[in-house]
Amino acid sequence: MTPAMEMLAVPGAGKCRGAVTAEFAVALPAVLLLLAMVLAGSAAGLTQLRLEEAARAGARGLARGEDTGAVEGIVRQVAGSSVSAAVSAEGEWLSVTVSGRSGGPVGSLVPWTLSAKATARGESGSAP
Repeated sequence: MTPAMEMLAVPGAGKCRGAVTAEFAVALPAVLLLLAMVLAGSAAGLTQLRLEEAARAGARGLARGEDTGAVEGIVRQVAGSSVSAAVSAEGEWLSVTVSGRSGGPVGSLVPWTLSAKATARGESGSAP
C-alpha cells in the first residue's frame, strides 16, 4: 500500500463487509410485495375498464332492441368469456350489469370480483 492510499483508508472498513448484502436481503421481500401490489392494482384497473366498456356496449345493444342472448354475446365479445352479464328493465330504462374476477398473475390469489353497470333508454319501447 502506498502512503497516499494509507491516508485514504477508512479505519474499521473491513468490519462492515457484507452489510449491504444483508440490508438488501431484508429489503428485497418488501420491494417484491410492493411490486406485486402495484401489479394487482393495475390488473384490477384494466379489468374494471374492460367491464365498463362491455356494460356500455351491452346497454347500447339493448337500446337498439337486441334480445338478451345477443347482448350477452356482445358483452362476452368485449370483456371475455369469463364474465357474467345480467339484464334488467325498469320501465323504459334498460340496464346491463357485468361482473368478473380481476385478471393478471396476482388476480388468482386475490379474490376481487369487479362489476360495472350501464343504463340506456330503450328506443323500441319493448323490454327484454
